[in-house]
Amino acid sequence: MTRSTNAFVGRNDRLPALIRVAVVVSRYNESITRRLLDAAVATLEAAGLPLDQIDIAWVPGAFELTLAADRMAASERYAAVLCLGAIIRGETSHDRIIAHAVGSGIEAVGRTRGLPVLFGVLTCDTLAQAMARAGGEAGNKGTECALAAIEMITLLDQLL
Repeated sequence: MTRSTNAFVGRNDRLPALIRVAVVVSRYNESITRRLLDAAVATLEAAGLPLDQIDIAWVPGAFELTLAADRMAASERYAAVLCLGAIIRGETSHDRIIAHAVGSGIEAVGRTRGLPVLFGVLTCDTLAQAMARAGGEAGNKGTECALAAIEMITLLDQLL
């Protein structure tokens, strides 16, 4: 006797028509976050999402990402919300406190609102590490965040 299973797998190359995606991006460390944003938007466009179906909300810093993401998710206008930021270690433990709050907050918004809310927040020790992850030798985490959003949108469409 063979067992039959259903396997659901999202795709990261094409988005369904007539959806909107929100991107919340931190202005703090904008030299980094702008690169993340540009890569995320380019990836969403390459998957067939027109620019006029991408809404971008700029917030002061990483800590504010979760409130804006929650408000956008609550609107029920979006298939996903991407959160982009860069937290770079300083002389105190402030970065760890912010990173923990942001990570927990983003996860809670997605779970509570029932849609993909993606963590595209760099947590680096140095500016050089952040630059490497925003289009340098380590790739671009904005691209990775958008690809994860696309995959989750297409997966959730199958799980209706």
